[in-house]
Amino acid sequence: MKSHADNPSSGIRELVRPSLSHLGIDLVEVRWSGPGRGAVLTLVIDRPGGVTLDDCERASSVVGPVLDAYDPIDTSYRLEVTSPGAERPLRAAEDWQRALGRRVNVRYRDGDSDTVLEGRLVAVSARDVEVEVRDRRGARSARVAMDTIEAARVVVDI
Repeated sequence: MKSHADNPSSGIRELVRPSLSHLGIDLVEVRWSGPGRGAVLTLVIDRPGGVTLDDCERASSVVGPVLDAYDPIDTSYRLEVTSPGAERPLRAAEDWQRALGRRVNVRYRDGDSDTVLEGRLVAVSARDVEVEVRDRRGARSARVAMDTIEAARVVVDI
């Protein structure tokens, strides 16, 4: 299963996902930065309740031997396992599902302008998201069509 040295990430996801799932860890993203001696394979992981340093170390110790055994990358590289960060972007359907119940910031097209909405994500479908917004008038629900969303991210509650 040799991959191209310029971007081996496509087959990596399928190769390491079962080992991570066994640990209760989701693989969010695979990034490859290279080429050359400084090449880095970054696995971005998540789990309900967030990722700890211990989770990153466990994931690395399980994934490393799998990558060594299957040898999918035909160049030397460094393996890095990390969390998506506190204010992680929401891109894929899985990202949105993991963010249910959390505060989100959604920037979307509203006619000719952009509108920003911040509140608790209460529902997600293939077509839209529903965000509960609280302001001085109380709580209200806002639906935003997926195809209008320009950018979205989880917001840290302080």
